[in-house]
Amino acid sequence: MATVTHEVFVIEGQFGLLDSGEIPAHSADWSNGFVAPMSEGVLIVTGINTGLVRVTIQGPYSSTPDQPADDWEEIVEASVHAPAGKLAVDSPLSGPLADDSAILSPAGPAWYRVRVHARGRALHPDQVSMEPVEDYLIITWPAPPAETTIMRASDAIERSLRTPQPERTPDTDTDLNPPSAKPR
Repeated sequence: MATVTHEVFVIEGQFGLLDSGEIPAHSADWSNGFVAPMSEGVLIVTGINTGLVRVTIQGPYSSTPDQPADDWEEIVEASVHAPAGKLAVDSPLSGPLADDSAILSPAGPAWYRVRVHARGRALHPDQVSMEPVEDYLIITWPAPPAETTIMRASDAIERSLRTPQPERTPDTDTDLNPPSAKPR
């Protein structure tokens, strides 16, 4: 089981877990304020607006991993579609991480489950931090699509859940939490 940590540059308070560099942001489900599943990939909302965060990738896992450790403030699981089978952490500034250990879709083109852990998102909200103050752990494994699950919530996630989400239009409506879905 490999564990690799990278410093990732974020802009506008987010980085992605993308399959082919495309960001279908119009399909993002922002309802929990932390992990926004899209028709392909997910966006991860950071506390800082601009700067560096530490992202640890653990795995690959072939099935659901053990329950997370207690030292994470926020943990959300979501389904992610990887039609190209090249799911990787992606920085809005520098693009996808280039090393082979960064590929998070070991079974190739498929649906995956992603568990995103965070700590430190409340330390410097909406500020610039060129020294990493936020930590993220990302784990994936092959799994059929399922509802997004909040395993551990912070005040920021609780506020997002209480805030009404904008209505989706038929042009952009994509059910990101289907009870069962087929890859496109």
